[in-house]
Amino acid sequence: MSDTQTFLDTLKARSQQRGVEPTWIAARRQAGAARFEAMGFPARRDEEWKYTDVRTIAQGNFALAETADFSQAQAAALTLPLDAYRLTFVDGVFSAALSDLEALPSSVQVMPLSKALSDNHEAVGGPLGRLTGVDFSPFAALNTAFMEEGAVVRIAPGSVVEKPILLQFLSRAGTPVMCHPRILVEAAGRSEATLIEHYIGEADAANFTNVVAELMLDRGAILNHYKLQEAPLGDLHVASIHVEQGRDSRYSSYNLNLGGALVRNDLISDLNGQGAETNFYGLFFGQGRQHVDNHTKVNHNAPLTFSNENYKGILDDRAHGVFNGKVYVKRDSQKIEGFQSNQNLLLSDRAHIDAKPELEIYADDVKCSHGTTTGQLDEDAIYALRTRGIDKATARGLLTLAFAGEVLEQVALDVIAERVELAVAGKLPERFNLAGLVEAAAALND
Repeated sequence: MSDTQTFLDTLKARSQQRGVEPTWIAARRQAGAARFEAMGFPARRDEEWKYTDVRTIAQGNFALAETADFSQAQAAALTLPLDAYRLTFVDGVFSAALSDLEALPSSVQVMPLSKALSDNHEAVGGPLGRLTGVDFSPFAALNTAFMEEGAVVRIAPGSVVEKPILLQFLSRAGTPVMCHPRILVEAAGRSEATLIEHYIGEADAANFTNVVAELMLDRGAILNHYKLQEAPLGDLHVASIHVEQGRDSRYSSYNLNLGGALVRNDLISDLNGQGAETNFYGLFFGQGRQHVDNHTKVNHNAPLTFSNENYKGILDDRAHGVFNGKVYVKRDSQKIEGFQSNQNLLLSDRAHIDAKPELEIYADDVKCSHGTTTGQLDEDAIYALRTRGIDKATARGLLTLAFAGEVLEQVALDVIAERVELAVAGKLPERFNLAGLVEAAAALND
């Protein structure tokens, strides 16, 4: 049996359980399944996947979760301590008990995809799949074929959402399962919101998450988008995020990856209107044999648009990182600015990074730059710290956190920044207390 056939058989069984659906949903599922079957799983001979081997996904045997059983105490131990509007999914199944939309303004809609489809499926059908179609990748096609749950967020014109909108995805230990969440965000003109995706789970979980997010920003809309990926170290995680930006809109992505055995992120932003601005901030930390692959692309499709990207990787043990970032400037998209930087820190001689920054420019009045560097901790800097009475482990920790700090200082939510800082400090080769690092850093500045 082929790798794809196992997934198609699971899809067929699920379809029989699902029963009759609106015609357009059934047609899109069929298109997704057909495209997935035709393409098959990507192989390393495919340019976009040359550094990432997905056989652990392709050869996996994943069921589909039927329930969202997860105790309040378990969820409380994992969730972000944040005052937010919250939707919670357990192995892809919506949990009303673990969600909280109390006092959600009338100008904002936040609901599970299943409810949006049952309430008014035609309103969802137009935008869903417009940015990320079945041809984007085999995983996007697979998501479309299995699409049944996720989140729909709609923000009315001029509405400022004071509290973050948190989409929490919990992964349970036990029989390996897969889920294919679909996220749709429509931010109307001059609206403003913060969206958080948080992936986390029980330590022994070994599940597969394949998420597609489509984010649409109208004129003047502002969206701050945090993706905090703390999946268990046995989980497999593939994400495709596609952003469409209108005139004078501003999108900021904070892509923070700490967990997962195999991780692939595709992040694309289309700057379609003058004055549109996008910011990509990324930090990935790998240890053991983790594999973290980040592919980003900014399409300057209109003149007078701006993009800034800063991705940093920290890799230890035998971890493998991939960064492929591309800035594309369309013909006649004059007076754009596009900046891209990727820096990587290897904490082990066996850690490895493949980095490929790219510029593709078809206009002549532009300001663009890109670059990548990879190195290890500076032994002279470690020595200098040790002459101040700081032990070697603490010195390494200070320098590592300083390396990550350039990205983390952009994170406006302290609870997320502190979570990442503590995770990085706790995963360094020799454990130490973060509070001690802060005191040592302060002492150096005296």
